[in-house]
Amino acid sequence: MIEEQLALINETLPPHVCLVAVSKTKPAFIIKEAYDAGQRHFGENKVQELVEKAEELPKDIKWHLIGHLQTNKVKYLIPHVHLIHSVDSLKLLAEINKQASKLGKVVDCLMQFHIAQETSKFGLTLDEAHGLLLSDAYQQFKNIRFVGVMGMASNTDEETQIKTEFARLRYYFQELKTRFFANEPSFRELSMGMSGDYLLAIEEGSTMVRVGSSIFGSR
Repeated sequence: MIEEQLALINETLPPHVCLVAVSKTKPAFIIKEAYDAGQRHFGENKVQELVEKAEELPKDIKWHLIGHLQTNKVKYLIPHVHLIHSVDSLKLLAEINKQASKLGKVVDCLMQFHIAQETSKFGLTLDEAHGLLLSDAYQQFKNIRFVGVMGMASNTDEETQIKTEFARLRYYFQELKTRFFANEPSFRELSMGMSGDYLLAIEEGSTMVRVGSSIFGSR
């Protein structure tokens, strides 16, 4: 079942789009089934769950932290994480840099933007992102690397609204790329789109989609 679902989804993805299988709440043996079918990128939203699975499952899995990250959990995450999708403050970034420096590691991060109508979702505004990138503190960080942006569209069936929100995130990405990262080819990821809207996200330029229920079934 999982192998079939992965194959169906991969058929819909252009070659440049990375599929992150959202494995939160799923037991290790289920993730191993997806791994055996060739999947290597997995997304978790809780640090403790990610750490436990990383210690149990194959070491070449690339773990993505896609949920809201608290500063007091960063030190547990750093040894295991491939990409942190949810950087939404300078305080959090400083802690990631601090813990990464202890391990002599550079951690790849995405800036999370608030593009949805729901106030419950986290994320930066464009002005806040500018302030972060222009800050003296950010200039001193040597153990983090921004490789792109992330955002979640509103939970709605209105496709026009979803596409508008994804287009806004693409604009944010392009604006930051031009102003701050023009000479950094590593700044290339536009992480947007989930099970219900990833095809719309790809139309709007997504390079990374986070798909869970369409692979593993509903939680």
